[in-house]
Amino acid sequence: MRPRRTGTGTWPMHLRPLVVVSTAVALVVGVAGTGAGPALAAARHRVTTVQPSPAGEAAAYTFLDDMMDRYASGTTLRLVQSFTGGVLEKRGFTDSVTYDDALVIDALLARGTADDVARSEVIGNALLYVQAEDPDHDGRIRAAYAPTPLTAPADVVATDPTSDVGNMAWVGQALVQLYARTGDTSYLTGATAIGQWIERNTYDTRGAGGFTGGVSASGATIRWKSTEHNIDLYAFFTLLAAETGDTSWTTLAGWARGFVAAMWQPASGSFAVGTLDDGVTVNAAEQPEDVNSWSYLALRDPAYAASVDWDVTHLSVSKHGFSGVSFCAGDRSGVWFEGTSHLADALELRGAPGDASLAADYLADVATAQAYGPHADGLGIIAASKNGLRDCDGDRYDASLHTGATSWYLLALQSADPFSLIP
Repeated sequence: MRPRRTGTGTWPMHLRPLVVVSTAVALVVGVAGTGAGPALAAARHRVTTVQPSPAGEAAAYTFLDDMMDRYASGTTLRLVQSFTGGVLEKRGFTDSVTYDDALVIDALLARGTADDVARSEVIGNALLYVQAEDPDHDGRIRAAYAPTPLTAPADVVATDPTSDVGNMAWVGQALVQLYARTGDTSYLTGATAIGQWIERNTYDTRGAGGFTGGVSASGATIRWKSTEHNIDLYAFFTLLAAETGDTSWTTLAGWARGFVAAMWQPASGSFAVGTLDDGVTVNAAEQPEDVNSWSYLALRDPAYAASVDWDVTHLSVSKHGFSGVSFCAGDRSGVWFEGTSHLADALELRGAPGDASLAADYLADVATAQAYGPHADGLGIIAASKNGLRDCDGDRYDASLHTGATSWYLLALQSADPFSLIP
C-alpha cells in the first residue's frame, strides 16, 4: 500500500505531428488527436512506429514550457499543472503534483540550456515558497497544489495536503540538483528542511527499519512502509550527504537502503512493494514496475539487477497498436508510458547485453505515443494508452498528457539518472 504520485489534469493543445508519414498513417494522427470513438479504435491498429529524434525531443521540451507558462510566464513563481487533455480535462483536474514538479526540474537540468536552468529555478523557488508558507511551518511539502501564480501567501492552495514521503523525497532531490547546478544555498536549505521533517516524522524501527509513508491529508500517521519511498530516500539522503558534507545523511541513507534490501524477493528476482500497516508483514497484493526499475537507477547494485528483467518479462504489453509496459502485473490491458521510459533509462544505464536495443525499442514506443496516442498533441507524452489503466492499488491512469511522463521520456533520451547528480 502506498499513495500514488500522480493525480489527474486538463486542456488539449493543438496537434503538431512530429514526422512526415504516409496518408494512411497521417489519418491515425488526426483521429488520435481527436480521441474519436470507433474510428480511433480502428486507426490504432494502423499505427506505425516512430523513432525518437531531435525534433521529438525538442517538442517534448516545448510541452513542458507550454505547461509551465499556462498561467504565468517569466520569473513569476509558479508550479506546473501535471495533466492536460482527455477525461481529466473534462473533470476539471488542474493539480500540480509535486513529484511532477520535481521531474520537470530534473528534465530541464538534463538539457541544461540557460533558459532551462532559469525555468528550473522558477519552479524550485515556487517549491521553496509553498514550503515557507505552509501552515505548519515545519519544512514539509504537500502532495499537490493549485497551479495559481504565487504572488502572495493566499495563492498557496494545497489541493492534496498529504505530507507524502515519496513526493517530498523527489522535491528534496530536485532542490539538491538545483543547488549543485547554481550554487544557490537556499535550495540546499530547503532540501535539508525536507530531510529533517522526514527523519522526525517517519523514521521507523519496526521490522527492517526504514521510513513510513508520511502523514495523511487528515493528519493521521501513515504506518505502512513503501519500498519505492525508501529507494527515493536513499537517493535523496545520499545527495544531501554529498552536498552538505554531513555524514548523518549517509547514516539515514543506509537506514532506507536496509529496508529496500529486506524487500528483495530472490525467488522472483524482484522487490516487494513494501509492508502493511504493522511495518513488518510484506505486502504481496501488487507487483509494480517502478520499484524494480528505480531500484536499479538508485542502487546500481548488480545483486539486484534482475529486477529490471522482472519488469521486462512480466509487464511488457502490446495493445491497440501501442507497446511498452504496464504499471502492475494485475492489469496489462494498456501501456503506462512513464514507466516505459524509466525502464528504458534503467536498461540504458545497466548496459547488459541486449539492454541498449531493448531500451531503444521502449523509447520508440513512447515516441509513437507522442505522435499517435489518444489525445496526442505531437509534443507531450500521455500517461497511459487507454483510460482507466489500473495501478493495482485503487488508482488509475488515463490517456491524458502528463508532465511527469514527458519528463521521464526526456531523461531516458539523455540517459540521465535523477537518483544521482545530473551532469
